[in-house]
Amino acid sequence: MKILFCTDGSEISFNALRNFAKIQPNSEVDIFCSVDYSFLPDTYALEIATYENTCSQIASDIIINAKETAEEVGLTFGKSIQYCGETVGGILDTAKFGNYDLILMGSNGKKGLQRWLGSVSRDVINHSETSVYISKHKNEGKKILFATDGSSNSKLALKDAIKFLNLKDKEIYACIVLENPSLLFLEGSIDTNWLMKISELQRKYAADILEEFNETLKQYELSINEEESLSGIPAVKIADYAKEKGIDLIILGTRQGKKGFWQTSVSKRVTELTESDVIIFK
Repeated sequence: MKILFCTDGSEISFNALRNFAKIQPNSEVDIFCSVDYSFLPDTYALEIATYENTCSQIASDIIINAKETAEEVGLTFGKSIQYCGETVGGILDTAKFGNYDLILMGSNGKKGLQRWLGSVSRDVINHSETSVYISKHKNEGKKILFATDGSSNSKLALKDAIKFLNLKDKEIYACIVLENPSLLFLEGSIDTNWLMKISELQRKYAADILEEFNETLKQYELSINEEESLSGIPAVKIADYAKEKGIDLIILGTRQGKKGFWQTSVSKRVTELTESDVIIFK
């Protein structure tokens, strides 16, 4: 698996390396660190040169520390990439033209409106064509939750996870969230017989999806520890379930990003709400 690890030198970003090594220790990691002076006006030519030299040295030190951390946790260091320019654009271009399987990065998980405003991780997820791993806190890398809806995207996410990650010694959980029929249009929600029929169809659908999930795991000699059919707002229920079970990593599938798609994406909301690490397979 070809990994692009993006770091700003923070402990949060280094924890992403530590967490990832627990689910895929046999990966080669290229380390990306940017020197961003795009916000300085062109009239400050001298200041730009001084700033670039200072930041380049800092970036070099960060890459050295990241290399040491990667090797400590059993990952193979590939190459260092020191990028001069706007950070998000640099990450996206490097990932796309370098044919990486996964972008690995940390997120500081700020509170309230600042949680994602101006966040590099948010913008990378929003626009990346490459799958992304977002790490929040150092964890055990033991409990893995697949959030599925039966779509082709979630099925492909399961197959990618089996292909790329070491799941042999993990506790595997699966959940599917069904929309509460009583929250649908008024005319239908006041018809008791209609509600019962829809609820029964939903239960059957969920059972079929989870059975298919189990069968796929068995093909690879994997087994599920627990499965759950939930009802409510998908992102909220997934985040709540992950918190209740102490999940280390949530695995989600989503369509390859179109501009603006993440404004309403369940994957986006889960990433915002949860304290668990998240992989979004695209």
